[in-house]
Amino acid sequence: MNVRTRFAPSPTGSLHLGSIRTALFNWLYARHHKGTFILRVEDTDRVRSTKENIEAIIEGMSWLDLEPDEGPIFQTDRYERYKEIIDVWLNQGKAYYCYCSKERLDKLRTSQMSEGIKPRYDRKCRDVNIVKKGVHPVVRFKNPLNGSVTIKDQVKGNVIFENSELDDLIIARSDGTPTYNFTVVVDDFDMRITHVIRGDDHLNNTPRQINMFSALGVEPPSYAHLPMILGPDGAKLSKRHGAEDIRNYREKGYLSEAILNYMVRLGWSFGDQEIFSIEDMIKNFNISNINQSASSFNPEKLLWINQQHIINSTSDKLGLSLVPFMKEAGINISNGPALSEVADGFKERAETLYQMAHDARYCFEDFNEIDPKAAKKNLRKVILEPLKAVRSALSGIRSWEKKVILEIIKEIAESFEINMGKLGQPIRVAVTGNSVSPPIDTVLMLIGKEKSIARLDFAIQFIETRSIQDVDSSQINSSKSTS
Repeated sequence: MNVRTRFAPSPTGSLHLGSIRTALFNWLYARHHKGTFILRVEDTDRVRSTKENIEAIIEGMSWLDLEPDEGPIFQTDRYERYKEIIDVWLNQGKAYYCYCSKERLDKLRTSQMSEGIKPRYDRKCRDVNIVKKGVHPVVRFKNPLNGSVTIKDQVKGNVIFENSELDDLIIARSDGTPTYNFTVVVDDFDMRITHVIRGDDHLNNTPRQINMFSALGVEPPSYAHLPMILGPDGAKLSKRHGAEDIRNYREKGYLSEAILNYMVRLGWSFGDQEIFSIEDMIKNFNISNINQSASSFNPEKLLWINQQHIINSTSDKLGLSLVPFMKEAGINISNGPALSEVADGFKERAETLYQMAHDARYCFEDFNEIDPKAAKKNLRKVILEPLKAVRSALSGIRSWEKKVILEIIKEIAESFEINMGKLGQPIRVAVTGNSVSPPIDTVLMLIGKEKSIARLDFAIQFIETRSIQDVDSSQINSSKSTS
């Protein structure tokens, strides 16, 4: 059997994490079985579907590398096919025109709810062959009145629905446009979908769709309904939990493979493994390892996984990915080291590409001020002579390499009988303007010889100036006390 899966978003909003998980699971299942993955855009809601949302969905899928084998296919291009099936069902008695007014249906619903009855259409028009001129009817599907529908769900097991509990749902509105449950069935049939993997908020739709597959005279696909994703508070995942448009994660400097890694672990597991490459996911993914219970979204865990993927990425790849973030930050990348070298130096500390770009600014741009707290703690008179010694030694070397730089700093620290930390930290503050950075030899190498020497000179002058000011201040205070 050639496995055929689909991702069928509605372009009434942007692409969010819940939708991404659905797309990912379908894509992985198809790739694992060397099957076909289809992108279908369910855009029959003409009021809320927008061109911008469609573009955002396609762009997001492309960024995540969840490229379809077929599609995008748009439902609005298939109206004639839907009309064809509706006409056949009307002629076969599997569907019927309903002329009931909105007022009557509202009154019926109110009455049923007041009596504690589950609201549903009372099938008034089901077996009455009437035509009302000047009235545009809806078309309803004749759902079976007896028996039951068993969903052989690959996640939840067998789920049974009684046909008596199901409604004669509308399959075409009064303006002729088809409705969701109907178009889904026709599309899945025509596209030969073998497996439908989707959120369990669709579970109640499934028996209705299975009955429509029966009306077509074909077997339905195999279904797997995914438990929902919850926020930390146990409520359904939403924006207030930090679940954002996928474009926002991209702009914040998350890696696409990290997003996919995190999403695959929301509801699926493979032993205790946390970090997965795309190849790992494809190789190991199967529906049997999908959890039956809901998953909780954890922004901190997502950030941690992103950091792990940054660490594990090649420096060349990260360097290329850094380019738009450096430009967005207004940093001239021609005025500093190669971005692959920056990535290599900073990736152990950076949680996002955005952070990496901003943290590396001092490798490309000079600064006029040193962080006051860092300066007060580290740029003191006691470190003046060791700093001068470092400056003198570094200015004399020809090979500006990490190994050479580190050896010089170690020798000077030993000569002044101080440990590396007490010398390295003042150097760090001097050349970066703050107290946090990659290892000092890495930082100096990235900044370059000329800039490093100039910044050491600035720090030395800073200490000397402050020392003079401290002396003057003490003399003033002494004069005041004697007077």
